[in-house]
Amino acid sequence: MEVDTPMLSQYATPDRHLDSLKTAVRLPGQATMQTYYLHTSPEYPMKRLLCAGSGDIFYLGKVFRNGDLSPRHQVEFTMLEWYRLGFNMVEMMQEAAHVIQVVLGDLPIEAITYQQAFQKYANLANIHNATAADCRACLRAFNIPEVVGVEADDKALWEQLVLTEVIEPQLGLERITCLSHYPARDAALAQISTENPQEALRFEVFVQGMELANGYQELQDGEITHQRFQQSLQQRQADGVESVPLDERLLAGLTEASLPACSGVALGVDRLFHLALGANQLSEVMPFSIENA
Repeated sequence: MEVDTPMLSQYATPDRHLDSLKTAVRLPGQATMQTYYLHTSPEYPMKRLLCAGSGDIFYLGKVFRNGDLSPRHQVEFTMLEWYRLGFNMVEMMQEAAHVIQVVLGDLPIEAITYQQAFQKYANLANIHNATAADCRACLRAFNIPEVVGVEADDKALWEQLVLTEVIEPQLGLERITCLSHYPARDAALAQISTENPQEALRFEVFVQGMELANGYQELQDGEITHQRFQQSLQQRQADGVESVPLDERLLAGLTEASLPACSGVALGVDRLFHLALGANQLSEVMPFSIENA
């Protein structure tokens, strides 16, 4: 079922790497302007609908992310997000890949884990046990230009650089690559694997080195969701990033009814068309990009 969710909310995502646009709203009976946020994804209200018994749902529409502007990014863009009850991560990956095939044609589908990708493309046998020094050595071995401003022992950030600079450009070449089992620290709102607590049941889908979709086998527990939100706020504070109000209505819904067993995925529609049309940047497939809005 297609659902309509609000673009404006009193709450915002605490995700350290997402920056919400905010605006001031005048409401009758309020002495001061009220702060509202434009959604970075319809995820939170969609999960409230799932808790209320909606069943399988999807959203197709605009989302907003402040500070995102590059050949592959726009501040305002179109997202397709959907949730399937009873689907595990593997089933959700397969469906996401099939949706991409509808637009890009019958490309072969490849499934590879995060660990396998580091071994295959970066020659790091076990990334979960690798050190920051191992990651720095990998970047040098692949002739990646020297990175400055990163602490020598910041393993998570050096690992991320290996992923973005060495591995991702090699994913999805003439195929659809589903990269799964991200580190537990990057779980966001995905479940942690019961087979390996170092891994989250999270995946991303790549074509031609470009990430098209991001999905989870969804975390159902409201208390753990709240804990992860708090951890994200603490990270924002540690990095000097503005704090945001947590979605108390989502947390209440998760506590009162619990999220049904499901998986969800968000797909960048503009990126999909960008690849289908062979464009050089997203603005070429958008009637009005932020540069000419």
